[in-house]
Amino acid sequence: MPNLKLSVGCGPYDRTEALRSGIVQPEGIDLTYVPIKSPPEVFARMVKHNAFDFSEMSTSMYLTLRAKNEFPFIALPVFPSRVFRHGFIFINKNSGIKSPRDLEGKKIGVPEYRQTAAIWIRGILQHEYGVDMDTIHWYEGGANVPREPDVLDLRPDREIDIQFIGPEKSLNDMLAAGEIDAMIGARKPDSLDTSDDVGRLFPNYRDEEKAYFKKTGIFPIMHTLVINEELYKNQPWVAESVYKAFVEAKALCLEEMRFSGTMRYALPWLFADIDEMDEVFGGDPFAYGLEQNRPTLEALITYLHDQKFLAEKVAIEDMFVPMVTSMKKHDP
Repeated sequence: MPNLKLSVGCGPYDRTEALRSGIVQPEGIDLTYVPIKSPPEVFARMVKHNAFDFSEMSTSMYLTLRAKNEFPFIALPVFPSRVFRHGFIFINKNSGIKSPRDLEGKKIGVPEYRQTAAIWIRGILQHEYGVDMDTIHWYEGGANVPREPDVLDLRPDREIDIQFIGPEKSLNDMLAAGEIDAMIGARKPDSLDTSDDVGRLFPNYRDEEKAYFKKTGIFPIMHTLVINEELYKNQPWVAESVYKAFVEAKALCLEEMRFSGTMRYALPWLFADIDEMDEVFGGDPFAYGLEQNRPTLEALITYLHDQKFLAEKVAIEDMFVPMVTSMKKHDP
């Protein structure tokens, strides 16, 4: 029987490079890997056009729509994108913001209110620093360039003080000009490098993020991997096959970055960073599977519930394809 020909749309990550290059192939599948740099593009192509068999997907969008039975996809416990977010809170230094609680009552820009990065930042500010998020005036628009309204708009089930800034200006320009006091999201404003008036809320964000991880065990998940549910119902074996291939590709990435004969990546202190990674994360910061990620996923679900994207908290087991290969092995 010939292999099944399937496609996946996903970012060009080091941890998936072996899949893109074909070094790793899922069992029984000829996989076409379509590398797409822009996450919103791959999400939109999957949601609006069902463009791939598998696709990288915003975790917050997935959980929100799946819980409402409004999503024809189901997720695998693969998390190709994770980013700590303390370093993505930017301030105008003339706004009087010195500490997280100073954000209360301020004008804050966000590229997409519903984006996973923003949900994590709001949740962390609320739960870790006691910020009252209901006092904030939100401004939504393009981060560094103007944009039209979000074609994948998703709003919480609550009243929020938010306005779209329009397609003529960017949040970056407003932050530098002091028209907004702060900006959060997934992208760094260009003015951080060009304006003396723009800085980070946490200049020592790496230390803050390490302390957060040591306290909570959470390395924030941004994206997961989804499969067309009709395909999964008809060919359930493909989910496990693709999951195993993603695990293998990541393991190969982590192995190859450790080769000390030369540096695989353009990071001058790569090997020192690997030592720190091993010390903090135990060697694999991008763990896949449900149990390894339960604290992180349950925190995200809590934040989605707090922010009224979810009417009720959902069980993570109901949101992901069960994986035999993600279970601990036992003797027969």
